[in-house]
Amino acid sequence: MAEATRYTFSYKEVVEALIKQQGLHEGLWTLAVEFGLGATNIITTEGSTELSPAAIIPIKALGLQRGIEVNSITADAAVVNPRPKQTSKSKK
Repeated sequence: MAEATRYTFSYKEVVEALIKQQGLHEGLWTLAVEFGLGATNIITTEGSTELSPAAIIPIKALGLQRGIEVNSITADAAVVNPRPKQTSKSKK
């Protein structure tokens, strides 16, 4: 069997993993994406010297922010990462 060289995740899976990573146990959390903005001039046709202004929009950060409803980019931390059950010590 070939070794995997790429893994892809849905937005919901990313949110669930981040909830677990941060140890969150309550509340709705939504995927947050921070974009940057840059600009440059590019050649749009191969072999041409004609330039066109272009925007560059990199993803600068991924994170979580409080959500208000469950949807395709939001998860409930209480469901995804429930608090561990409290075990009471037995009395002797």
